[in-house]
Amino acid sequence: MRFQVLGPVIVRDETGASVSLRGPRYRAVLARLIVARRRVVPVTRLADDLWDEPPADAVGAIRTFVAGLRRALEPDRPPRTPARLLVTEGPGYALRAEPDAVDAWRFDDTVRAAADLPAAQAVCVLTEALSWWHGPAYADFADEAWARAERSRLTEQRLLAVERRAEAQLSIGAAGAAVPDLDAHVAEHPWREDAWRLLATALYGSGRQADALAVVGRARRMLAEHMGIDPGPRLRRLEQDLLLQSEHLDPGAADPTAQVWEQARAAYDSAVPARTGRRLESAAGLMRDLAVTGGGGLAAARRHRIAAVAAADELGDPALTARVIGIYDVPAIWTRSDDPAQDRRLVDIAEKTLRRLPDHGDADRARLLATIAVESRGMLPAEHPSESGLRPLRAARQAEQIARRLRDPSLLVFALNGVFMQSFQRAGLAPRRDALGAEVLTVAASNNLATYEVLGHLIRLQARCALADYRGADRHAAAADALALRHELPLVTVFTAWYRALRTAVAKDLAAAEAAYERAATTLDGAGMPGLEHGLLPLARLSLYLRHHEAERIATMDPHTDWGPYTPWVRPVLFVARGEIDRARMALRHLGSPPRDLLFETLWAVVAHAAVAVDDAAVMRRAHTQLSPAIDETTAQSGLLGVGPVRAYLADLESALSRHPAQRSRSRRPGRGQRPADDHT
Repeated sequence: MRFQVLGPVIVRDETGASVSLRGPRYRAVLARLIVARRRVVPVTRLADDLWDEPPADAVGAIRTFVAGLRRALEPDRPPRTPARLLVTEGPGYALRAEPDAVDAWRFDDTVRAAADLPAAQAVCVLTEALSWWHGPAYADFADEAWARAERSRLTEQRLLAVERRAEAQLSIGAAGAAVPDLDAHVAEHPWREDAWRLLATALYGSGRQADALAVVGRARRMLAEHMGIDPGPRLRRLEQDLLLQSEHLDPGAADPTAQVWEQARAAYDSAVPARTGRRLESAAGLMRDLAVTGGGGLAAARRHRIAAVAAADELGDPALTARVIGIYDVPAIWTRSDDPAQDRRLVDIAEKTLRRLPDHGDADRARLLATIAVESRGMLPAEHPSESGLRPLRAARQAEQIARRLRDPSLLVFALNGVFMQSFQRAGLAPRRDALGAEVLTVAASNNLATYEVLGHLIRLQARCALADYRGADRHAAAADALALRHELPLVTVFTAWYRALRTAVAKDLAAAEAAYERAATTLDGAGMPGLEHGLLPLARLSLYLRHHEAERIATMDPHTDWGPYTPWVRPVLFVARGEIDRARMALRHLGSPPRDLLFETLWAVVAHAAVAVDDAAVMRRAHTQLSPAIDETTAQSGLLGVGPVRAYLADLESALSRHPAQRSRSRRPGRGQRPADDHT
């Protein structure tokens, strides 16, 4: 749930839809708990805040409000289970929302963080933060005493953010962009001398010296007439500097990049009307460029991209929606989604648009199909196929066919990216992905498609790791790093840093590999890739200990470690290492298949290790069936970590299964090219 209080109080679910909060008292309770910022508000205090004279049944009424809010905020919570969001604690209630779930809390954190950012980045961050305001804070409760102090504080924070953004704009030479907002700012808040000073400086930086001096004069008259005071020393100094044309007044004037950006922005704003499809297409294009900057840029790009797609969908023009979706052809290398709910929503809109699109729009159709394939990453059926699970695979193939027919290089590499994301139907497909990466690399290099040239190198890096060709992988890592440096693509180093940690692990230096993985993990800090980050470092440590047969180290791993999405397949090995054999057997008994993605072989090998240790023949047979097609590969197909050659785990499984004579025939390897028994795709 996302909570908006910078304007009317609104709650939105993961799809962005508004959540019904029933009557005003319900909203007031929620708003009061948000004001408390995760602290407990006693029931007696709530009663005093909600009513001038609390009724006799105030406590019962508040319980009713809280119960209704809980149903709205946690609609899927099973009956009689404790609430996780709106909790009862001691004498009252608290809203335990995450820090980024409430726009006001997020705004505070963003304004604070912007003070330490480079000016150009601060402008972007503060501009986005100011866009979260949709009216006065807690607009529904302007007359409530309990909201007054918080509303005043947030208002002051917003004014500070406007002025800090203007200062950052001035420092990069974007004075013209600062003028309109500052003009409105001083009109609304004429007592803020810093606002007058910044407006005069921005006007001067825009080549309007006379206007700048006139603004200082207006400020002087306003202060004298209404407050009976003279301007402060900073405003008086500025007036002198304007008359002397001091150089320090326009520090960014020599920055051609800032000047070009500002001129282009102004020209676009004047030439392209607001509320047009062209603006949505431009926004999607900007988000495509923003995504490859990493960190906050990637997270913001994902958020604004889905907003642009949703806005296009609301306009009801399928051709426009198709273009807005298809423009965002950002290469994808990792097979686990960063935001599954958002990706499902995007895929739903793309599929709906595809059904409505005229038959003659082949290029748009191919981009929609490729988008469905890319954004459905990790959705291949684990063991039991379904129609919905196979649709992305067919979409990838159809996109590729159309792209080849149209002979469009940029469309082809986008479609091949979708094919790559759906190329995990079974283990042992590294050679196929290597050929796919080679084609992406050739097409991209021949057509100056730098981001896809990097993608080709990273796909081949992964494939060469799976095939134990680490020298080949070294060459692709070096080439990807060189391209990343030349084209300012910082996220590439995340993958190459983790690859080099894997390389250290392969060299059998355990201590050095542990240190390398610790360093690699720092590249994920702020990278904006939760689908990659969550649980990866502990899994890398476990892979090292399995590779080096360090069972004692596995036994000493912190039992409270967050293994993220890998928990079900890791848990049996941890139990085995601690000697908890019965718990390991229980964990294996109902274990499903890991997702068909870059860690498929690794996780099956981990499961195989545990199954052999507890002599679970059924799981050993499943593991053998799944791993057999990759007998000539390693488990390092992710290019980030691995637990050794697949052949070694198959040998252990066969040796253990030989003690189960009735099952020997069922453990034989499939022949070359034969699919495993439960591969339905």
